[in-house]
Amino acid sequence: MLNDLHKLFVAIDQAFEVVSQAHPEEIACEKGCVDCCQAVFDVSLVEAVNLQANLQRLDHTVRAEIVIAAQEAQQAWAQIMAEGLDPALARIRCPLLDAQGRCLCYEARPVNCRTYGIPTEIGGKGHVCGFSGFEPGRSYPTVNLASLQGILLDLSVQLAGEENGSRRWPIASVILDFQAKG
Repeated sequence: MLNDLHKLFVAIDQAFEVVSQAHPEEIACEKGCVDCCQAVFDVSLVEAVNLQANLQRLDHTVRAEIVIAAQEAQQAWAQIMAEGLDPALARIRCPLLDAQGRCLCYEARPVNCRTYGIPTEIGGKGHVCGFSGFEPGRSYPTVNLASLQGILLDLSVQLAGEENGSRRWPIASVILDFQAKG
Protein backbone atom coordinates (compact mmCIF):
# COMPACT_ATOMS: atom_id res chain seq x y z
CA MET A 1 0.00 0.00 0.00
CA LEU A 2 2.76 2.47 0.86
CA ASN A 3 4.35 1.92 -2.54
CA ASP A 4 1.04 2.87 -4.17
CA LEU A 5 0.81 5.89 -1.89
CA HIS A 6 4.30 6.99 -2.88
CA LYS A 7 3.33 6.66 -6.57
CA LEU A 8 0.33 8.88 -5.88
CA PHE A 9 2.60 11.40 -4.15
CA VAL A 10 4.91 11.48 -7.18
CA ALA A 11 1.95 12.11 -9.50
CA ILE A 12 0.67 14.92 -7.25
CA ASP A 13 4.11 16.50 -7.01
CA GLN A 14 4.37 16.37 -10.81
CA ALA A 15 0.94 18.00 -11.18
CA PHE A 16 2.01 20.73 -8.77
CA GLU A 17 5.15 21.31 -10.85
CA VAL A 18 3.13 21.53 -14.10
CA VAL A 19 0.83 24.18 -12.60
CA SER A 20 3.84 26.01 -11.12
CA GLN A 21 5.56 26.15 -14.49
CA ALA A 22 2.40 27.27 -16.28
CA HIS A 23 1.55 29.93 -13.67
CA PRO A 24 4.77 30.97 -11.92
CA GLU A 25 3.48 34.42 -10.90
CA GLU A 26 0.42 32.91 -9.22
CA ILE A 27 2.29 30.33 -7.12
CA ALA A 28 3.47 31.84 -3.84
CA CYS A 29 5.00 28.67 -2.40
CA GLU A 30 8.60 29.05 -1.30
CA LYS A 31 10.84 27.85 1.46
CA GLY A 32 9.81 29.45 4.74
CA CYS A 33 6.16 30.03 3.84
CA VAL A 34 4.09 28.06 6.33
CA ASP A 35 0.55 29.12 5.46
CA CYS A 36 -0.38 25.55 4.50
CA CYS A 37 1.09 24.36 7.81
CA GLN A 38 -1.67 26.26 9.64
CA ALA A 39 -4.57 24.70 7.71
CA VAL A 40 -6.76 22.27 9.61
CA PHE A 41 -7.46 18.93 7.94
CA ASP A 42 -7.43 15.23 8.63
CA VAL A 43 -5.63 12.35 6.91
CA SER A 44 -6.52 8.90 5.67
CA LEU A 45 -5.32 5.71 7.32
CA VAL A 46 -2.70 5.05 4.64
CA GLU A 47 -1.34 8.58 5.07
CA ALA A 48 -1.32 8.10 8.86
CA VAL A 49 0.64 4.85 8.55
CA ASN A 50 3.11 6.58 6.24
CA LEU A 51 3.54 9.49 8.67
CA GLN A 52 4.05 7.10 11.58
CA ALA A 53 6.76 5.23 9.67
CA ASN A 54 8.48 8.55 8.96
CA LEU A 55 8.20 9.61 12.61
CA GLN A 56 10.01 6.44 13.68
CA ARG A 57 13.08 7.62 11.77
CA LEU A 58 13.33 10.85 13.74
CA ASP A 59 15.55 11.42 16.75
CA HIS A 60 13.89 10.75 20.13
CA THR A 61 14.35 14.39 21.21
CA VAL A 62 12.70 15.67 18.04
CA ARG A 63 9.80 13.23 18.49
CA ALA A 64 9.34 14.45 22.07
CA GLU A 65 9.05 18.05 20.81
CA ILE A 66 6.56 16.93 18.16
CA VAL A 67 4.45 15.19 20.83
CA ILE A 68 4.21 18.40 22.87
CA ALA A 69 3.15 20.35 19.77
CA ALA A 70 0.66 17.58 18.89
CA GLN A 71 -0.93 17.78 22.34
CA GLU A 72 -1.45 21.52 21.87
CA ALA A 73 -2.83 21.02 18.36
CA GLN A 74 -5.16 18.26 19.52
CA GLN A 75 -6.56 20.51 22.26
CA ALA A 76 -7.18 23.25 19.70
CA TRP A 77 -8.84 20.72 17.32
CA ALA A 78 -11.09 19.44 20.14
CA GLN A 79 -12.17 22.99 20.93
CA ILE A 80 -13.00 23.69 17.29
CA MET A 81 -15.08 20.51 17.10
CA ALA A 82 -16.80 21.14 20.47
CA GLU A 83 -17.78 24.64 19.38
CA GLY A 84 -19.07 23.38 16.04
CA LEU A 85 -16.78 25.69 14.11
CA ASP A 86 -15.86 25.11 10.48
CA PRO A 87 -12.43 23.43 10.51
CA ALA A 88 -11.80 24.74 6.98
CA LEU A 89 -11.65 28.26 8.44
CA ALA A 90 -9.61 27.36 11.53
CA ARG A 91 -5.86 27.83 11.89
CA ILE A 92 -3.77 25.41 13.96
CA ARG A 93 0.00 25.16 13.63
CA CYS A 94 0.96 21.69 12.39
CA PRO A 95 2.88 19.80 15.08
CA LEU A 96 5.33 18.61 12.42
CA LEU A 97 6.52 22.17 11.79
CA ASP A 98 9.78 23.04 13.54
CA ALA A 99 10.76 26.44 14.95
CA GLN A 100 12.50 27.36 11.68
CA GLY A 101 9.38 26.70 9.62
CA ARG A 102 10.51 23.36 8.19
CA CYS A 103 8.35 20.26 7.98
CA LEU A 104 10.00 17.48 9.95
CA CYS A 105 8.22 14.85 7.83
CA TYR A 106 8.33 16.64 4.46
CA GLU A 107 8.87 13.49 2.40
CA ALA A 108 5.80 11.89 4.03
CA ARG A 109 3.56 14.97 3.94
CA PRO A 110 -0.08 14.15 3.16
CA VAL A 111 -2.01 14.91 -0.02
CA ASN A 112 -3.54 18.12 1.38
CA CYS A 113 -0.05 19.49 2.07
CA ARG A 114 1.15 18.52 -1.39
CA THR A 115 -1.74 20.21 -3.19
CA TYR A 116 -1.90 23.38 -1.10
CA GLY A 117 -0.77 26.34 -3.18
CA ILE A 118 -2.38 25.34 -6.48
CA PRO A 119 -6.09 25.49 -7.32
CA THR A 120 -8.05 22.55 -5.93
CA GLU A 121 -11.69 21.62 -6.03
CA ILE A 122 -13.79 19.46 -3.74
CA GLY A 123 -17.54 19.26 -3.52
CA GLY A 124 -17.93 21.82 -6.29
CA LYS A 125 -15.98 24.46 -4.38
CA GLY A 126 -12.64 25.81 -5.53
CA HIS A 127 -9.84 26.51 -3.08
CA VAL A 128 -6.54 28.37 -3.40
CA CYS A 129 -3.87 29.51 -1.00
CA GLY A 130 -4.61 32.99 0.32
CA PHE A 131 -1.12 34.11 -0.71
CA SER A 132 -1.42 32.89 -4.28
CA GLY A 133 -2.08 35.14 -7.23
CA PHE A 134 -4.87 33.03 -8.69
CA GLU A 135 -7.71 35.40 -9.59
CA PRO A 136 -11.36 34.57 -8.88
CA GLY A 137 -13.38 33.97 -12.02
CA ARG A 138 -10.41 32.98 -14.17
CA SER A 139 -9.86 29.42 -15.32
CA TYR A 140 -6.81 27.50 -14.10
CA PRO A 141 -5.75 23.86 -14.04
CA THR A 142 -7.38 22.46 -10.93
CA VAL A 143 -6.69 19.35 -8.88
CA ASN A 144 -9.82 17.41 -7.95
CA LEU A 145 -9.32 16.52 -4.28
CA ALA A 146 -12.35 14.22 -4.21
CA SER A 147 -10.72 11.86 -6.70
CA LEU A 148 -7.48 11.88 -4.68
CA GLN A 149 -9.43 11.25 -1.48
CA GLY A 150 -11.13 8.33 -3.24
CA ILE A 151 -7.75 6.79 -4.06
CA LEU A 152 -6.62 7.27 -0.46
CA LEU A 153 -9.83 5.64 0.78
CA ASP A 154 -9.30 2.65 -1.52
CA LEU A 155 -5.72 2.22 -0.32
CA SER A 156 -6.79 2.57 3.30
CA VAL A 157 -9.62 0.03 2.95
CA GLN A 158 -7.21 -2.42 1.30
CA LEU A 159 -4.87 -1.90 4.22
CA ALA A 160 -7.33 -2.28 7.11
CA GLY A 161 -10.81 -3.14 5.90
CA GLU A 162 -13.88 -0.95 5.46
CA GLU A 163 -14.40 0.17 9.07
CA ASN A 164 -10.86 1.21 9.92
CA GLY A 165 -9.93 2.14 6.36
CA SER A 166 -12.68 4.73 6.09
CA ARG A 167 -11.65 6.62 9.24
CA ARG A 168 -9.68 9.87 9.16
CA TRP A 169 -7.55 11.55 11.82
CA PRO A 170 -6.09 14.96 12.50
CA ILE A 171 -2.29 14.88 12.24
CA ALA A 172 -2.01 15.53 15.98
CA SER A 173 -3.94 12.32 16.68
CA VAL A 174 -1.69 10.39 14.30
CA ILE A 175 1.35 11.62 16.22
CA LEU A 176 -0.10 10.94 19.65
CA ASP A 177 -1.29 7.48 18.60
CA PHE A 178 2.24 6.76 17.37
CA GLN A 179 3.66 7.92 20.70
CA ALA A 180 1.27 5.63 22.59
CA LYS A 181 2.34 2.65 20.47
CA GLY A 182 6.01 3.59 20.21
